[in-house]
Amino acid sequence: MKRGTLIGLVVIAIFAGFLLWSTLSAQRTDCEACIEFNGQRNCAKASGTSDVEALRTAVSTACGPVAQGMNESIACSNRPPVTQQCRAR
Repeated sequence: MKRGTLIGLVVIAIFAGFLLWSTLSAQRTDCEACIEFNGQRNCAKASGTSDVEALRTAVSTACGPVAQGMNESIACSNRPPVTQQCRAR
């Protein structure tokens, strides 16, 4: 293998490792939320930099399969979760 190719692969590997590390280190909280909407119940897990962000993402993710259209998605996301649990990493 040529020296230039090897150096290029090493640089790409270092860059990919940095991206992975920076993405995962920002996630400090894990939350699980269950919602009930239109007679259906769904749960989802999410992570974020804070409890509020992680919970909001979990609720939004849980609403996806049970809400149809933008109006229902907004209405579902504005409802408090039936159950919620957050923990720090």
